[in-house]
Amino acid sequence: MPTPYSYSTTYILDKAHFDECYTQSVVPDPTLKPYYKAIGLGLIGIALIFADISLYLAYFFVGLGVIEALNVKYHKAWWLMRQMMSKAASNEVTLTIDEQGIHTKSMSVTSQILWTDIYRIKETEKGFLITHKAGTSYVSSRSLDEAAAAYIKTKI
Repeated sequence: MPTPYSYSTTYILDKAHFDECYTQSVVPDPTLKPYYKAIGLGLIGIALIFADISLYLAYFFVGLGVIEALNVKYHKAWWLMRQMMSKAASNEVTLTIDEQGIHTKSMSVTSQILWTDIYRIKETEKGFLITHKAGTSYVSSRSLDEAAAAYIKTKI
């Protein structure tokens, strides 16, 4: 009788890990669509400047538009900064892959993704994007050995 598959490793949630997660999971949109909200807020603010309403409210909307445009322009840096300021940053994570699914455990979060809950596994350049009931998760190949990566590929 074959023994059940199990692989376990630990890694640190550092800036390089977060950067890899972002670049492998976010698809940049080269169109103006991400800026529509910023443009709309700016136009509302400009319209309120010419209306007979308090200028504070008008400038507030213009300011929101500028902040939203900066959020779109510097989304990666903004996201990385938030991750590095979180309580998860610089903590050790234990990743376990077995017959049931993928388990992660850290000081602040314990997560389990069952193979039956996974809709799609997409192999990227540096890891795997796993779409499941609760959303999408990323597993870096940097923390896997060849056998673990091959095991995940069999689940595709």
